[in-house]
Amino acid sequence: MGLRLTATARLAGLLVGAALITLATLTNAAVRRAVVLEIDGAIGPAVADYVVRELKAVSPDDTGLVVLRVDTPGGLDTSMRDIIRAVLASTVPVAVYVAPSGARAASAGTYIAYAGAVSAMAPGTNLGAATPVQLGGTPPPGDKPDRQEDEPADKSKAGDARSRPSQDTGTRKAVNDAVAYIRSLAELHGRNADWAAEAVRESVSLSSSDALKLKVIDVIADDVPDLLRKIDGRTVIVAGKSERLATAGLEAVTVSPDWRVRLLSVITNPNVAYLLLLLGVYGLIFELSSPGAVLPGLIGTISFLMALYALNVLPVDYAGVGLLLVGVALMVAEAFIGSFGLIGAAGIVAFAIGSIITFRSLDGGVGLSLSVVVAAAIASAALLIVVLGLLLRSRRRRVITGSEAMIGAEGEAVEWQGETGKIRIMGEIWNARAARPLEPGVRIKVVSRQDLVLTVEPM
Repeated sequence: MGLRLTATARLAGLLVGAALITLATLTNAAVRRAVVLEIDGAIGPAVADYVVRELKAVSPDDTGLVVLRVDTPGGLDTSMRDIIRAVLASTVPVAVYVAPSGARAASAGTYIAYAGAVSAMAPGTNLGAATPVQLGGTPPPGDKPDRQEDEPADKSKAGDARSRPSQDTGTRKAVNDAVAYIRSLAELHGRNADWAAEAVRESVSLSSSDALKLKVIDVIADDVPDLLRKIDGRTVIVAGKSERLATAGLEAVTVSPDWRVRLLSVITNPNVAYLLLLLGVYGLIFELSSPGAVLPGLIGTISFLMALYALNVLPVDYAGVGLLLVGVALMVAEAFIGSFGLIGAAGIVAFAIGSIITFRSLDGGVGLSLSVVVAAAIASAALLIVVLGLLLRSRRRRVITGSEAMIGAEGEAVEWQGETGKIRIMGEIWNARAARPLEPGVRIKVVSRQDLVLTVEPM
């Protein structure tokens, strides 16, 4: 009996051990994936929402690595910082990979590359040009900021630097803040902080091979599988802790932006937001001036709401928005009041100025195109000219409605007695009077009207 119990206990132990081994194997198998996220184009609120949301969704239990594949000319500072905060807080290692060949990580992309636990580039790519662009645009090359972090070793150079005109305080603060920010990212992962500062101050760029030599990046890889092989076994900083990567053999799974992200990316493009705002304003004006049309009101309302969303997330100058709307209002007033162009001309000027200053200059070509502003101003001016032309023609045209429409109208006498009788005019029978008797059937013309009696004379 004792032997049977011992054998049973041993068998149960073996079964439990096998179950634990199977569970561990399944758990390890579940981690065999690397999630690939894509930043393709300018970095804005929609892209930041996509990256932050996906980084929060991954877990070390099922994901061994997140690869942030980047090809961007830059973008909004606020969106860039949202992405960097999510990358630094992620409990899953994040590799920022500038790819494919021909891609770039300019401006905001450079900061994100420095934030990754692993920074990698594909052959034929570049990064850099990280100078923050302010409302006034990029500082001129000869106008260098006062250096606080990097004092030149050569005193003669320092003297030359002091002799150059300094930038305005706002630009200098922005540059120094950007330098300190990218230096902190470089020091966190042991990368070249001096070149990072130079990329901000001098807007310099590097190819992938030069970036590897200067220790700006960690590795050059042909594609994602090659990247996973090359970084296997590296020790990196993940959420403030050291971690050894085990990436060899991970299955790459790409999580592309969904339709919502793509739609929001289109809406938050300043050019699209600008056109949506104009479409919304004109649609609502048309609906209010012609109640019952319905379609212009629907299109205008939807366009206006989408434009308001874009204006809420984009850095805009609301004085410019106000001028733009005042310009539209003046042009509409011209159409209704008819001041022969004075109010309309003022509206076009306000419209053009407001359009130019509405959207601030942004990194990576993210801004309002001057050609779009010019085209919109010309279209609005053309619409105003058409309205003015119709207004002038309507004022010169003889009135064809109301009591005045009867003056000069022709008809015939139906019956007549003395100086009064009845006439047929415009298919209706009217009471009429004349200076002398008229025979029935005689052609007459209306010369005046008093209440419901027409004064006529024979043709």
